[in-house]
Amino acid sequence: MGPAERSSTMFNATFVRPAKFYISGFSNMSHVKYFYIFLCFVYIMTVIGNVFLLAVICLVRSLHTPKFMIVCNLAFTDLCGSTALIPKVLDTFLFDRRYIVYEACLSYMFFVLFFGSVQSWTLVTMAFDRFIAICFPLRYHSIVTKTFIVSMLLFIWIFLSGTIALMVGLINRLSFCGSLVIQSFYCDHGVVCRLACNDRSLNSIVALSNVALLLVMPLILITVSYICISVALSRIASGEERLKALKTCTAHLILVALFFLPFLGTNIASVSSSIHPNARIMNSTLTHTIPALLNPIVYSLKTEVVMNAFRKLCKRNRLMNKVTKR
Repeated sequence: MGPAERSSTMFNATFVRPAKFYISGFSNMSHVKYFYIFLCFVYIMTVIGNVFLLAVICLVRSLHTPKFMIVCNLAFTDLCGSTALIPKVLDTFLFDRRYIVYEACLSYMFFVLFFGSVQSWTLVTMAFDRFIAICFPLRYHSIVTKTFIVSMLLFIWIFLSGTIALMVGLINRLSFCGSLVIQSFYCDHGVVCRLACNDRSLNSIVALSNVALLLVMPLILITVSYICISVALSRIASGEERLKALKTCTAHLILVALFFLPFLGTNIASVSSSIHPNARIMNSTLTHTIPALLNPIVYSLKTEVVMNAFRKLCKRNRLMNKVTKR
């Protein structure tokens, strides 16, 4: 039994609560430090991109609309999600601090899963916005109000925090009498649960329910909303108007593909085939980090309103600089 297995505290003869876990990460992978340097670059660019998007939305009054409140929520969630994950991953592996206290591990798990789930349901909120805008254009401003969107986003944050807290909290009922080595890059819920010695059926049921709630259901709702949008667009006689309406959805569709396809691909590959642990860890790492990097880039480039607002902001700053110089 290695040092990781020995670092546990026994409460009684049948229940073992570990003092620490050991996060193993990649095994026997050469030049792995270059991957962590790449993650550092990803984090820096994620912060710059999302702070830029948040700043433009906050500073330009014309963007203070329900639609951009949702975009602002996504950018903030991307920023928080990356901050919850990447700095700790870099600290763990670049500085070889692989032991993590039990309570810190559960907190780490909670924040990574929570911000990922908020990202998922924010994309559903965006789909709802596009659905009302295209299918019920005359009623859009009466339905999609600032108050309604704030209430919707607030409900998502509160509901998902409770859901994830329940799933993570149930780990306290598990006994860890064997290995304490987490074969992942962070305190992954599934990997941690599989280390338990006692019955974990309740944890598995709650975890599967959360997968359905946080990944499957959002994807179904987004798909249904775009089927309705396609039907509504098919009834528009003018091809130019149809194209114009479709353009308002392209940024959102790209964001959905960036978020859901890697998650689905990684999970299907791990279930259907014997994927190498290093490949699984790398796929999972990129799945958690790349969407947050690309989201602000996609939304800035694909949404003319954001770029026009940024240009106006630059012009206004130049004018203010000229005035102050005089």
